[in-house]
Formats: sequence, structure tokens, C-alpha cells
Amino acid sequence: MAPLNRSAATNRSTTPRATTLEMVRHACPDTAQAMRISESFGLSVVDSEGIRDLHRQQLIDGAEAMKDGLGEKAMQIHMQRIVGSFVGSAHGAGLFYSRSVTEARDLTARLSNDLRDEDLEGPVGFDSRAQRKREFAAVIGLQAHVLRMAAEGAVVAYEDITGETWKPYERSGSPNPATSIDQRAASLQISAFD
Repeated sequence: MAPLNRSAATNRSTTPRATTLEMVRHACPDTAQAMRISESFGLSVVDSEGIRDLHRQQLIDGAEAMKDGLGEKAMQIHMQRIVGSFVGSAHGAGLFYSRSVTEARDLTARLSNDLRDEDLEGPVGFDSRAQRKREFAAVIGLQAHVLRMAAEGAVVAYEDITGETWKPYERSGSPNPATSIDQRAASLQISAFD
């Protein structure tokens, strides 16, 4: 039986997974859902297509202005980083939105239990905690949607500028090779005891 390489398993499980546009689309509301949120909570309707197109065009214009000073590979690296930040920001907002919706659902479900005084509606003229949580989740949902549209525009701009499909940057190897070598040596030494 081969010895278990615990450090290799630990390194794999703690390496953060790169954020993809699919992850953003899964976490953030789409245009139809953003419209339902706006209508249900009386919030402003956002111009989803306009946001996506504006961000796309801004990145294309920026790349055009820099093209004489940056080589093709430098432009690709620069755009990779910019698009990655848009995607990462949208994903973070989407995760926060998901948590906010869960909290709002939990509080709303508790209201249906008449035996819990702390969850009952507030005094007349004041919103309940559950209502405030629902409204907060709605605002966060629209914010996540706006950031999703900006990220989608950035991804399209990347393709227009570089001619390639954007993929998240995946770090190859360990961020600190010296630590990795030390960990492998320690793992080999420990495996001698098995």
C-alpha cells in the first residue's frame, strides 16, 4: 500500500479555485430575475444591456489607446487581469446575494410560526426584521446583477481585443516553491515511519 501524501492532498484542497463567468452566472440574478426583483420591491429597473455594452466599449477604447505602448502578450496579460477583477467582483456580490436571500427566507419562514414572539411582525407602521431582510436582499440582488452585466461586458471585450476566449488565470505550481520543496521533503521523511 502506497503511503498517503497528506501535504499534496492538503495543497490541492486549499488552492482556491479560479472564478469563472459560469460561476458568476450561477450566483448572480439574470436580467429576467433582476426585472422581477425591481417590480416586486419597487426598485429602479436597470439597463442590463446598456451596462454590458458600456463596459465592453470602455475596455475596447482603453485597449485601443494603449495598443502602441503594449505588445500583444502584454495586452493579453493586462486584459486578463482586468477581466478577472470584474468576474471576481461579480462573483463575490453573487455569493453575498445568496446569503442575503437565505437569511430573508429563514426569517420569513419563522413568521409563519405564531408561537415565536420574537419573530412576530413589528408594531404598526414599522417594518419587521423579515421585511427589512427581504428588502436588503433585493437591493443586493440588483447590485449583483449589475456587476454580472459589467463582467459579461468585460469578457466580451477580452475576446474582441485578444481574439481569444477568456479563461480565468490558473496559477501553475506553488506560490512559494521553497515552501513546497520543504513540504515535500517533510512528507517523504514522515512516510518513512509508515
